[in-house]
Amino acid sequence: MKEFPEVEFLNYHHLRYFWTVAKEGSLRRASELLRVSQPSICTQIKLLEASLGESLFRPSGRSLELTEFGQLICGYAEDIFTLGSEILRATKQAPSVRALRLQVGVVDSFPKLMSYEILRPVLEHQPPVQLICQEGKLADLVSQLNTHRIDVVLSDEPASPGIAGRVFNHALGSSDITFCAMPHLAKKLKGRFPKNLNGSPALLPTHNCNLRRDLEKWFESTGVQPRAVAEFEDTAMMKIVATSGLGVIAVPTVVASEAIERYGFVPIGRTKEVEIQFYAITAERRFTHPAILAITRRLRSAKNNAKKKTL
Repeated sequence: MKEFPEVEFLNYHHLRYFWTVAKEGSLRRASELLRVSQPSICTQIKLLEASLGESLFRPSGRSLELTEFGQLICGYAEDIFTLGSEILRATKQAPSVRALRLQVGVVDSFPKLMSYEILRPVLEHQPPVQLICQEGKLADLVSQLNTHRIDVVLSDEPASPGIAGRVFNHALGSSDITFCAMPHLAKKLKGRFPKNLNGSPALLPTHNCNLRRDLEKWFESTGVQPRAVAEFEDTAMMKIVATSGLGVIAVPTVVASEAIERYGFVPIGRTKEVEIQFYAITAERRFTHPAILAITRRLRSAKNNAKKKTL
């Protein structure tokens, strides 16, 4: 008779006892909350440690301290029991008022104003969608995409084949670049664009960003070299620093008018020779989430309107 390998299951009762002790910081408080004796909780946690193969706590004076492994497991437990609470809340609501969820990862170099423009249809979606955004490095966000902890990643570069897991890059569009500065700095720049950028103070993306590499190639081809005052991965922070007049910045033309209105910049010049590409990265070949479909419909409509204006 064929033997099948033993299937391993995680005991969620043991996990809840561990998670409660970790959150409360003591066996006594966890015991009162769970209405279970302290020795019983200790036994359950030891069984969990035995099944996982590593210690979750280490003694620290009169209290317990999470091990590095315990911190990892605590993070997973937090996600599990938070989702469990949301399931209970959702089942108590009428079907018509249950909110969809869209968990979005945004690469930290992705322009924040562009993020808002792309995600605006989600905020306006009917029925309502609960939007959850987090920021990070592309590799980290794709890793979470593969484990279904997020639904889509917004990026200014495609996920390469070298990134673990099978994901799909969907082009959302592109934008050329407009250089902006505060009015008092713009008045000091001499000559016509792009020569007025030569030697001018500039706030630039860091070298690990695609935009910085493309800008450097363009600077070389046009024979101009701005003076890098500071470099940023976070484009929102770069815009805030630019409001002090410390340097010229490059922003996607598609959101330049909003940046000018919001921050008080003035445009210095525009080049179509440098483009930022925008991507939605998913774990599925086709979009199925209603909110992501709403995003693509809005972008397609905006692109068609732009084409009509140029005819």
